[in-house]
Amino acid sequence: MMKSPIKNKVNLVFIPVSNIEKSKEWYSKILGIQKGEEHFDHLFVADMDGAGMILDTMPMWKDENGKLPRLNFPAIQFATDDIHDSYQFMKDNGVELVTDVQNDQYFVFKDPDGNVLMVCK
Repeated sequence: MMKSPIKNKVNLVFIPVSNIEKSKEWYSKILGIQKGEEHFDHLFVADMDGAGMILDTMPMWKDENGKLPRLNFPAIQFATDDIHDSYQFMKDNGVELVTDVQNDQYFVFKDPDGNVLMVCK
């Protein structure tokens, strides 16, 4: 079998957002992001541990009505050491919670653009 030139490593994830500044503030507060870089007036590359995250207004992926695609299932999972503390933090910060803590392991929430995301222990 020929060796693939593609690495078996997740480099980063893109999250579709409608407003870079508002999303940058929200994600920075929720994830404790201290810094990042803005590029091309539509990308924010967050300084993350592990795989990277880019908030992107995705101009080339908008539909004919100018709407962005949304993550309608929890395709991205953020880590925590304390699932109950994390759930309470999200609740205290007015984050839309889709589930309560499930199996003492995870919960699902939405960002301000309606993307469905997960926190897992």
